[in-house]
Amino acid sequence: MVVKNVSKEDIDKIFRLYNIASNYQKSKKIVVVWPDFDREMVSQEIVEHRQFKLLIDDEIACIWAITFSDAQIWGKRNEDPAIYIHRIATNPEFRGHNFVGAIVDWAKDYAKVHTKQFIRLDTIGDNTRLINHYCNYGFDFLGMFDLPNVDELPPHYKEGPVCLFEIDLAKK
Repeated sequence: MVVKNVSKEDIDKIFRLYNIASNYQKSKKIVVVWPDFDREMVSQEIVEHRQFKLLIDDEIACIWAITFSDAQIWGKRNEDPAIYIHRIATNPEFRGHNFVGAIVDWAKDYAKVHTKQFIRLDTIGDNTRLINHYCNYGFDFLGMFDLPNVDELPPHYKEGPVCLFEIDLAKK
Protein backbone atom coordinates (compact mmCIF):
# COMPACT_ATOMS: atom_id res chain seq x y z
CA MET A 1 0.00 0.00 0.00
CA VAL A 2 1.23 3.44 -0.96
CA VAL A 3 -0.40 6.82 -0.25
CA LYS A 4 0.12 9.60 -2.78
CA ASN A 5 -1.48 12.85 -3.76
CA VAL A 6 -4.10 12.55 -6.45
CA SER A 7 -3.10 14.01 -9.82
CA LYS A 8 -5.28 15.94 -12.26
CA GLU A 9 -5.30 12.83 -14.46
CA ASP A 10 -7.10 10.94 -11.67
CA ILE A 11 -10.16 13.20 -11.53
CA ASP A 12 -12.40 10.93 -13.62
CA LYS A 13 -11.44 7.97 -11.41
CA ILE A 14 -12.30 10.04 -8.31
CA PHE A 15 -15.76 10.85 -9.63
CA ARG A 16 -16.27 7.22 -10.63
CA LEU A 17 -15.56 6.21 -7.02
CA TYR A 18 -17.87 8.95 -5.69
CA ASN A 19 -20.62 7.65 -7.98
CA ILE A 20 -20.06 4.06 -6.84
CA ALA A 21 -20.13 5.20 -3.19
CA SER A 22 -23.39 7.12 -3.75
CA ASN A 23 -25.00 4.12 -5.43
CA TYR A 24 -23.88 1.89 -2.56
CA GLN A 25 -25.38 4.36 -0.07
CA LYS A 26 -28.65 4.38 -2.04
CA SER A 27 -28.78 0.59 -1.89
CA LYS A 28 -28.62 0.72 1.92
CA LYS A 29 -31.81 2.86 1.98
CA ILE A 30 -31.26 3.96 5.60
CA VAL A 31 -28.14 6.10 5.19
CA VAL A 32 -27.65 9.59 3.85
CA VAL A 33 -26.56 9.57 0.20
CA TRP A 34 -23.74 11.74 -1.09
CA PRO A 35 -24.74 14.37 -3.64
CA ASP A 36 -22.92 14.99 -6.90
CA PHE A 37 -19.81 16.86 -5.76
CA ASP A 38 -18.57 19.94 -7.55
CA ARG A 39 -15.80 19.12 -10.02
CA GLU A 40 -14.19 22.53 -9.53
CA MET A 41 -14.02 21.96 -5.76
CA VAL A 42 -12.26 18.63 -6.27
CA SER A 43 -9.93 20.15 -8.89
CA GLN A 44 -8.97 22.84 -6.38
CA GLU A 45 -8.29 20.20 -3.72
CA ILE A 46 -5.99 18.44 -6.17
CA VAL A 47 -4.11 21.67 -6.93
CA GLU A 48 -3.77 22.32 -3.18
CA HIS A 49 -2.52 18.73 -2.60
CA ARG A 50 -5.48 17.91 -0.35
CA GLN A 51 -6.79 14.89 -2.28
CA PHE A 52 -5.12 11.54 -1.59
CA LYS A 53 -5.19 8.06 -3.00
CA LEU A 54 -4.17 4.75 -1.53
CA LEU A 55 -2.64 2.54 -4.20
CA ILE A 56 -2.37 -1.22 -4.29
CA ASP A 57 -0.38 -2.57 -7.24
CA ASP A 58 -0.66 0.88 -8.89
CA GLU A 59 -4.48 0.78 -8.72
CA ILE A 60 -6.50 3.31 -6.76
CA ALA A 61 -7.99 1.35 -3.88
CA CYS A 62 -9.28 4.28 -1.83
CA ILE A 63 -9.46 8.08 -1.96
CA TRP A 64 -10.11 10.87 0.52
CA ALA A 65 -9.71 14.61 0.92
CA ILE A 66 -8.44 16.69 3.80
CA THR A 67 -8.60 20.24 5.03
CA PHE A 68 -7.12 22.13 7.96
CA SER A 69 -10.28 24.10 8.64
CA ASP A 70 -13.93 23.09 8.86
CA ALA A 71 -15.62 25.91 10.75
CA GLN A 72 -19.17 25.35 9.48
CA ILE A 73 -19.20 21.83 10.87
CA TRP A 74 -16.89 22.13 13.88
CA GLY A 75 -17.77 25.63 15.12
CA LYS A 76 -15.57 26.79 18.01
CA ARG A 77 -13.61 23.53 17.93
CA ASN A 78 -12.31 24.62 14.52
CA GLU A 79 -9.81 26.80 16.41
CA ASP A 80 -7.99 23.62 17.48
CA PRO A 81 -5.02 22.47 15.38
CA ALA A 82 -6.67 19.69 13.37
CA ILE A 83 -6.70 17.78 10.13
CA TYR A 84 -10.21 17.04 8.81
CA ILE A 85 -10.81 13.98 6.64
CA HIS A 86 -13.64 14.02 4.09
CA ARG A 87 -15.20 11.81 1.44
CA ILE A 88 -13.51 8.47 1.97
CA ALA A 89 -14.45 6.34 -1.03
CA THR A 90 -13.28 2.79 -1.65
CA ASN A 91 -12.87 1.04 -4.96
CA PRO A 92 -15.33 -1.89 -4.72
CA GLU A 93 -12.62 -4.26 -5.97
CA PHE A 94 -10.79 -3.55 -2.70
CA ARG A 95 -13.66 -3.52 -0.17
CA GLY A 96 -12.99 -5.26 3.11
CA HIS A 97 -9.36 -4.17 3.39
CA ASN A 98 -10.00 -1.89 6.39
CA PHE A 99 -8.69 1.23 4.71
CA VAL A 100 -9.92 3.46 7.53
CA GLY A 101 -7.13 1.95 9.64
CA ALA A 102 -4.57 2.72 6.94
CA ILE A 103 -5.94 6.27 6.60
CA VAL A 104 -5.73 6.77 10.39
CA ASP A 105 -2.11 5.59 10.41
CA TRP A 106 -1.30 7.92 7.51
CA ALA A 107 -3.22 10.81 9.14
CA LYS A 108 -1.32 10.42 12.42
CA ASP A 109 1.98 10.88 10.60
CA TYR A 110 0.60 13.68 8.43
CA ALA A 111 -0.83 15.49 11.46
CA LYS A 112 2.46 15.29 13.34
CA VAL A 113 4.41 16.69 10.37
CA HIS A 114 1.92 19.57 10.14
CA THR A 115 1.77 20.07 13.95
CA LYS A 116 -1.89 19.16 14.29
CA GLN A 117 -3.21 17.70 17.54
CA PHE A 118 -6.49 16.30 16.23
CA ILE A 119 -7.64 14.05 13.41
CA ARG A 120 -11.31 14.64 12.75
CA LEU A 121 -14.08 13.48 10.51
CA ASP A 122 -17.84 13.63 10.32
CA THR A 123 -20.73 11.72 8.87
CA ILE A 124 -24.42 12.47 8.51
CA GLY A 125 -27.29 10.72 10.22
CA ASP A 126 -27.64 7.98 12.78
CA ASN A 127 -25.63 5.28 11.02
CA THR A 128 -24.79 3.04 13.99
CA ARG A 129 -22.68 0.68 11.91
CA LEU A 130 -20.48 3.50 10.58
CA ILE A 131 -20.23 5.12 14.03
CA ASN A 132 -18.96 1.83 15.46
CA HIS A 133 -16.61 1.37 12.49
CA TYR A 134 -14.90 4.72 13.09
CA CYS A 135 -14.70 4.08 16.84
CA ASN A 136 -13.03 0.73 16.16
CA TYR A 137 -10.20 2.65 14.47
CA GLY A 138 -9.53 4.90 17.44
CA PHE A 139 -11.92 7.78 16.86
CA ASP A 140 -13.85 9.12 19.83
CA PHE A 141 -17.51 9.66 18.95
CA LEU A 142 -18.35 13.16 20.18
CA GLY A 143 -22.07 12.90 19.47
CA MET A 144 -24.72 13.97 17.01
CA PHE A 145 -25.32 17.67 16.41
CA ASP A 146 -27.71 19.81 14.42
CA LEU A 147 -25.68 22.32 12.42
CA PRO A 148 -26.91 25.90 12.74
CA ASN A 149 -26.22 26.84 9.09
CA VAL A 150 -25.82 24.37 6.23
CA ASP A 151 -26.41 26.80 3.35
CA GLU A 152 -22.81 26.69 2.08
CA LEU A 153 -22.26 22.97 2.75
CA PRO A 154 -22.91 20.15 0.28
CA PRO A 155 -26.64 19.26 0.18
CA HIS A 156 -26.38 16.00 2.14
CA TYR A 157 -25.68 18.04 5.30
CA LYS A 158 -29.36 19.07 5.21
CA GLU A 159 -30.42 15.43 5.61
CA GLY A 160 -29.88 15.03 9.34
CA PRO A 161 -27.66 15.64 12.30
CA VAL A 162 -23.89 15.47 11.89
CA CYS A 163 -21.87 12.88 13.81
CA LEU A 164 -18.49 14.18 14.93
CA PHE A 165 -15.41 12.05 15.53
CA GLU A 166 -11.87 12.86 16.60
CA ILE A 167 -8.58 11.37 17.63
CA ASP A 168 -6.63 13.52 20.08
CA LEU A 169 -2.98 12.77 19.37
CA ALA A 170 -1.97 14.34 22.69
CA LYS A 171 -3.82 11.50 24.48
CA LYS A 172 -2.42 8.67 22.35
